[in-house]
Amino acid sequence: ETLVKLVSQQRIEIQKLRQGNNLILGFSIGGGIDQDPGQNPFSEDKTDKGIYVTRITPGGPADVAGLMMGDKIMQVNGWDMTMVTHDKARKRLTKKNEDVVRLLVTRKSLEEAVKQSMGGFPRP
Repeated sequence: ETLVKLVSQQRIEIQKLRQGNNLILGFSIGGGIDQDPGQNPFSEDKTDKGIYVTRITPGGPADVAGLMMGDKIMQVNGWDMTMVTHDKARKRLTKKNEDVVRLLVTRKSLEEAVKQSMGGFPRP
């Protein structure tokens, strides 16, 4: 049995939740060009300085929208997120005048490719 890594792009739209003066997204990020990628559990080869989803609030807006832990955020509302600092990423996500955040993410999933072995059954 072989594990095949599939990378897919997903578009996810998150409707922020208003709580008083705060707009809640319901997820946390890690990474950024100013961070040590070796500390990022989702950084594949420990050199990837991208922005990753590190935590999701169960039942929160991001969870409802289908965002997943380990998703790599490529764009936020059209802004490129592949070469930004952690702080800039956070600011782009939490703009006060934006109720909706449109994300482009890449997601890795492991799929088992089961090889059918020919003639592997003992004959009666």
